[in-house]
Amino acid sequence: MSRSTYAAQLVLAEKHLGKADPLMRRLIRAHGPCELQPHWRRSPYAALVQAVVYQQLNGKVAGKIFERFVDLFPGASFPTPAQVLAASDEALRSAGLSRQKMAYIRDIALQAHAGVVPLKRAAIARSSDEAIIERITQVKGIGRWTVEMLLIFTLGRLDVLPIDDYGVRKGYVQATDRDTPVSPRELRDIGERWAPYRSVAAWYLWRAADAP
Repeated sequence: MSRSTYAAQLVLAEKHLGKADPLMRRLIRAHGPCELQPHWRRSPYAALVQAVVYQQLNGKVAGKIFERFVDLFPGASFPTPAQVLAASDEALRSAGLSRQKMAYIRDIALQAHAGVVPLKRAAIARSSDEAIIERITQVKGIGRWTVEMLLIFTLGRLDVLPIDDYGVRKGYVQATDRDTPVSPRELRDIGERWAPYRSVAAWYLWRAADAP
């Protein structure tokens, strides 16, 4: 997906979803145009490092730690893999990183040197979603959900439904007034009707989950 055509694709997505599913039509009316805005200039490498920092933390706390981590490397907008690997444990701990997250971030840097983690978006621009998931989940601490977030919010892929995401499942339950949770498998089957714009459907389900 290219930045130049993304906005037009969102308009098409809303039209398709509104026709394909009354639930989506109702959510589109309630929440307005989709505001998905991928980070077009962020590399997959940088996105994965940031994702690890944010894992299992409050957003504000994680943001402060991430800011301190980047500040450890003055003179660059984001540290290179070589800089990360050269950083001492003491320096990384001073930013607020746990021992486990330090290990994960170092493995991302190692895998970037090995060519598994792309330093440039172009390296995986033509790869399928599943090929990217299979490739990047080789990295320590990186599971399918993290790569799905990379696909949606960094690469701008429009047909990704993160069925293991708590917010997506919660949004579906709230939007449908269900009394029971929806399983990932059930949501995957339901989501077939939203293809090829399942990322946009996920965005509307996240909005439903946040609604009072």
